[in-house]
Amino acid sequence: MKRPVIFTDLDGTLLDHETYSFAKALQALSLIRERRIPLVICSSKTRREIEHYRELLVNRHPFVSENGGGLFIPRGYFPFPLPDYGFPVSEENDFIVIRLGASYPELREAMDELRREGFSVRGFGDMTAEEVSALTKLTLAEAEMAKERDFDEAFILEKDCDMDSLRAAIAERGFHYTQGRFHHILGDSDKGKAVSLLTGLYRRWLGEILTIAIGDSPNDIPMLEMVDYPVAVRKPDGSCDQRISVSNLIRADGIGPAGWNKAICELL
Repeated sequence: MKRPVIFTDLDGTLLDHETYSFAKALQALSLIRERRIPLVICSSKTRREIEHYRELLVNRHPFVSENGGGLFIPRGYFPFPLPDYGFPVSEENDFIVIRLGASYPELREAMDELRREGFSVRGFGDMTAEEVSALTKLTLAEAEMAKERDFDEAFILEKDCDMDSLRAAIAERGFHYTQGRFHHILGDSDKGKAVSLLTGLYRRWLGEILTIAIGDSPNDIPMLEMVDYPVAVRKPDGSCDQRISVSNLIRADGIGPAGWNKAICELL
């Protein structure tokens, strides 16, 4: 039988949009642990935030931070040396880190240039932890983690603007735009590229695998396009994001973690 490997978004997907709880997914999470299925977090969240949730989930698998910017593989996780993918690699604490994304200082400089062009963009780097907490409903400690960015800048629009013009201005600077709960400026990285690298490693290790990915927003599309079973959970209003147009997409019958739970249980 093919071995399942699951890739998951966090915000609004495994985690409730308002409370950041994964309580409604406990049944599926228990099943995943029982069957020793790799569960890879692939989120727009920062390393610090994901490490926090990995502890809560008792998760020891690789993870992907900041919309594909960083790939973190526990040291010794795969029983063979990692290939040279041509990306910068470092060893940090217990992880081998593959840098797929842009540098945060370059993204902050681009944000300043966008403002000078008249775009009313305001990133997490422009906000205090208290402001990020009020905006996201994260605790103050979690907001501090959200500000520790390496590969991607999350931002809001303080005034309406022409999105085509904003995306073009970002592209002119050699960067990319995506959208989840917030707007994001990032380098030539996305969740799909990181998932593709990990899929190759899992296939080399486990042989025939069956890949599943679950998300809720446009920034999840590259990840969903890379797997055998792409799943989109419903938004808090009960709708599925119609911008997610992926072949063979499964639209989960449930909001956030409730839909996550039902889809995983049915697939497994």
